[in-house]
Amino acid sequence: MIIGIESASTDGSVALARPDGTLLAVEGWSADRRQGSELLPRLLALLAANGRRLGEATGVAVGIGPGSFTGLRVGLSLGKGIAYALDLPIVGVGSLAAWLAAEPSAPAAIARAGAAEAWLLDRDAEVPVVVDLDALAARSPLSGCVAPVELSIAFGLAGTLPPHRAAAGVASLAAARLAASPDDLVTLEPAYLRAPRGLEP
Repeated sequence: MIIGIESASTDGSVALARPDGTLLAVEGWSADRRQGSELLPRLLALLAANGRRLGEATGVAVGIGPGSFTGLRVGLSLGKGIAYALDLPIVGVGSLAAWLAAEPSAPAAIARAGAAEAWLLDRDAEVPVVVDLDALAARSPLSGCVAPVELSIAFGLAGTLPPHRAAAGVASLAAARLAASPDDLVTLEPAYLRAPRGLEP
């Protein structure tokens, strides 16, 4: 059983999947600035609700961003802690790619990149790009895109889907790599793609 964790935004999610990536269960939620504190309790509750135990896990998959500096570090710390304690392989997955994997009809995924900027990953693109509010507005309509609830409110985006199933995408995208080429537990880090606010690259 793969444990999936996604915490790149204020919409967190956890998932359980079979070793081939097939979804068993997923839970997502919207939070304020303390989304990280909910990851472990919600994961344990999801396991219990589905009659599963943490010890049944065969691998850990974690969203690595881009996104919230703190959220990514908390999610990766939890994933690494589980992998280390249970001696499991771990794989990091690009968060926006996982959001799109979890919502097959979404044309793009949008995450906060600053007060007036966003990360944008089009479905046919390989890497996300930073766009400002004007560039984002020019892409209208954005209905059906995946975006955190707080971002949609702040940027006035209508008709977007919250990434509440994102951990399912994380688990499905990680499945093959968990068996063949997992990441190194020590060196796996968030993919911030640029320095946090106030720090030079």
